[in-house]
This record gives sequence, structure tokens and C-alpha cells, in this order.
Amino acid sequence: MNETLEFVFLPFQLAFMQNAFMVTLMIAVPMALLSCYLVLKGWSLMGDAVSHAVLPGVVIAYVVGLPFAAGAFVAGLFCALAAGFLKDNSRVKEDTILGIVFSGMFALGIVLYVKIQPDIHLDHILFGDMLGIALSDLVETAAIAFASTGFILLFRKDLLVHAFDRQHASAIGLPVKLLHYGLLTVLSLVVVGALKAVGIILAIAMLVAPGAIAALLTRRFPSMLMVAVAVAVGATFFGIWLSFMLDSAPAPTIVLLMSIVFVFAFFRQVLQSRRSAAEAGR
Repeated sequence: MNETLEFVFLPFQLAFMQNAFMVTLMIAVPMALLSCYLVLKGWSLMGDAVSHAVLPGVVIAYVVGLPFAAGAFVAGLFCALAAGFLKDNSRVKEDTILGIVFSGMFALGIVLYVKIQPDIHLDHILFGDMLGIALSDLVETAAIAFASTGFILLFRKDLLVHAFDRQHASAIGLPVKLLHYGLLTVLSLVVVGALKAVGIILAIAMLVAPGAIAALLTRRFPSMLMVAVAVAVGATFFGIWLSFMLDSAPAPTIVLLMSIVFVFAFFRQVLQSRRSAAEAGR
């Protein structure tokens, strides 16, 4: 019995696992809050685009000698702004533009990576390296999480109006451009924060799944924010622990847990809808 308990709590006693828990839980909170706005605004593809677009920024930052986070942030922000500019100045739909931009940026990153052959392993960029977290990574992620969460909470009501109806937000005097570009900046920041934790490929799941699950389970936006954070933190915590128990990769395990929760939330809503329809027909 004691040996079983020791094995169950072993991940919490190992320094590299403690760092993995801390860095991923820190970035999970702003990603969960942001996911609610992305889901409401229909910006899920924007999160995907920014996640893929950071790769060339990371490689260029390596060549120039800058921190990877700086290159990733600039590349992600450039992708978001470029997509917005193309949407406003062409007849092409936004989802088409995002598909072209993020695939082009990602392809550029792969070409640069193969050409330059940096010391960093491509898998660590694509899928994260939360088990190799250093103290500097924790400090960087904490700063990003604090700034991103602060912006979202400070402007949460204005961002909600902006997500539902941008024209109405402008009519009542809200700073629409500040909210729009502020949201894009925060999106780029949290993707940078997720770079070490879950990687650029799986960051999209962390940016969409919590908000999507919360939208299925709640009807009020404040509740949606709280449920999204609870789902992200819970899936992150148990995903990392379960990955240690199963000897699997932490980031995919977290995403898999979120996917399972989404399936349960979806079927719960379907059953409730059918029950309500049956009661109304009596």
C-alpha cells in the first residue's frame, strides 16, 4: 500500500516534473480565458495560424542570437496582422486567408530549419519540451501569463461586446482597434508561452478546447470563463501526472484528456436537448 502511494505521488517529488507542472499550469490559465473569446468570435483558425507561424521566428531568432520567445512573438504577431490586412483589402474569405498565411509561414519555418540546421530539436518546437524546463523558462512563462491574464480580465466585458458585435462596440464608444489588436497581441503572447510547454502544434488545442467545452456546459459568460479555466487546469494537471504513470508524452496526453472531456460535454448537451424537447412535447 505504501509503495503504491509512493509511486502515485512520485511525480510531485521530482524537480523536472515540478517544473513541468508549474510552467504548463501557468500558461493554461490565460489560454483557457482566451479560448472563450476565440470560440465566441470564431477565431479558432486564427489561433491555429499564429501557432504555426511562430516557427520561422524561432529559427531566425536562433540565427540572430535573440531569445526564441522574441522571434516567435514577432512572427506570430506578423501573421495575425498580415491576415487582418489581407482580409480587409481583398474579397477572399478569412478562413481561406488564414489557411494560406499559416501554411506559408509554417513552410518557411521548415525550409529555414532544414537549411540552417540549428541545435534545437524540431520536436521540441513542434511538441514542446516541458520536461526540460529551466528556471529562465519559468520566469518567462510567468511574465507572459501574468500580462495576458491581466489584459483579458481588465477588458473582459469590452472584449465580450467586441466578440459578439464589433459594430455595436464601436457605436457605444469602445476602443475597437485597441481591443482587436490587443487580443491579437495576447494571442501571440500565449502561443509563445506555450512554446516550451506544449509546442506549436498542440497549442491550438489548448486555445480552443477549454472554451468549446465551457460553451457546451454553460449559458452565462462568467461561468464559461470559470469552467474553461477549470477544464484547462484539470486536464493539464492530470495529463502530466497520467503521462508519467503511462510513460507517454505529456502534451499529447493533456490534449487527449481535453478531447475526451469535450466528447462527454457534447453528449451531455445532446441528451439534455432531447430531454427538453420530450418534456416540451408532452
